[in-house]
Amino acid sequence: MQSKEFYYTIAQPSTAEFKDRGSRFIAYAYPIKDVEEFKTLLQQLKKEHAKAVHHCFAYRIGLDGNNFRVSDDGEPSGTAGKPILGQIDSKELTNTLVVVVRYFGGTLLGVPGLINAYKSATSMALQLTPTVPKAVEVNYMLQFDYTQMNDVMLQVKKCNCTIIAQEAQLFCILKVGVPVSRLEEFLYKLNDLRNVEIQKIK
Repeated sequence: MQSKEFYYTIAQPSTAEFKDRGSRFIAYAYPIKDVEEFKTLLQQLKKEHAKAVHHCFAYRIGLDGNNFRVSDDGEPSGTAGKPILGQIDSKELTNTLVVVVRYFGGTLLGVPGLINAYKSATSMALQLTPTVPKAVEVNYMLQFDYTQMNDVMLQVKKCNCTIIAQEAQLFCILKVGVPVSRLEEFLYKLNDLRNVEIQKIK
């Protein structure tokens, strides 16, 4: 299973097409961060493929394994969403969405045929994009005087933190994602700097 310091997702979006007896199954794989991103992407695909009969999908987000969703979108129960999720899980991916758009070709494929089609399209799309490890991060909010900007930024860069948001007024506010593996070092270094307020955020 995934280590506590890294998780795996896909490097970039990819698309693959699988055909069976006239039906076209077009799989779109995306790296995503949250449910909002999923909703936006699904809407885009529904607009782009307005004539398609089904827009089936599965996603898994987060590290505890509990945030996932599957949809058969009108296909027989268990023939689309589950096979799609099965492919995401077989590669041990998270923060990953796959939507498979189906254009009906006039011939019914039956349950085994559908499962195979959704599974194959998803598998092909996921093979086209590299799997990448991402550091598991803890989010912190830092507040400090702007004269300390260089010192703080130096530590942020050194520890490979992700900058989530930045505000600079009289005080600077910086929201950063700190890799779990560097957390102790990061907090230790920041405690050495005077008047830097550190607050953990959800």
